[in-house]
Amino acid sequence: MKYLTHLALALALSAVKANPVKRDNPQGIDVSSHQPDIDWNSVVSNGIVFAYIKATEGTDYISTEFNSQYTGATNVGLIRGSYHFALPDASDGATQANYFLAHGGGWSADGITLPGAVDLESNPYGDQCYGLSSSAMVTWITDFSNTYHAATGRYPVFYTSISWWTACTGNSDAFGNNNPLWLASWNSSPGTLPAGWEYYSFWQYADSGPNPGDADLWNGDLDGLKRMALGS
Repeated sequence: MKYLTHLALALALSAVKANPVKRDNPQGIDVSSHQPDIDWNSVVSNGIVFAYIKATEGTDYISTEFNSQYTGATNVGLIRGSYHFALPDASDGATQANYFLAHGGGWSADGITLPGAVDLESNPYGDQCYGLSSSAMVTWITDFSNTYHAATGRYPVFYTSISWWTACTGNSDAFGNNNPLWLASWNSSPGTLPAGWEYYSFWQYADSGPNPGDADLWNGDLDGLKRMALGS
C-alpha cells in the first residue's frame, strides 16, 4: 500500500506527516512483498495483535511473500487477513474477487481470520482512477463486493483514502452499511471519512514505524476485533 502518491495526499502528508506513536487501540500492520523475512516474534513483542497481508493484485499477480507471511503471522497467534490490490482497468470486479478468493483471499469463522480487504487507491501504473468514470468505478466496486460476499458470507473491507474515494467514486455513499472501512490517513487524527461511513473499522495512521510495513489500529477493543474476525 505504498501507492498513495497522488498530489492531494502528498500535499497533506508534507504538512502533517504522522509519527508512529503508542496508541491504546489494538495495533496492527499491513505488509506485502516489500517486507520479506519478517521476524514475527519481534512483531508480537512490539505489541502487534493483527496483520493484513497482500495476497494478489489484478488478475495475474500473487505475492511471492504471501504464504510465508501468512503462516508466520498465524504461528505467532496474530489475528490476520489478506488483501487484494484492485486494478479496475484490468478486468471486471467479479473476476478480480474470484482471483483473490482462489489465491489466499478466503474467510472462515475460526476467530483468527479477518474478512478479505480490497485496496482501492491511485493507479500506480497510469490514470489515477484507472480510466473509469465515477459511476463505472462504483459498479466495479459493487461487483467485487457482491462476489466476495456471495462466496464467503462476509463483505470485504475497503481500504481507501478520502481523496481517492472522492476523486474516483464521486464520494459515493453506497457502501457504508455493509463494507467495513479501513481508512488511509497518515495524520495525527483520522480526519474526514468518505461518505456513507459513520466510523472507520481500521485506520492506517502511518506508512512506517518500529514494525515492518504500515502502521494500523483497530477502532475498538481486542474483544471487538475478535468478534470482527469471527463474524459475530
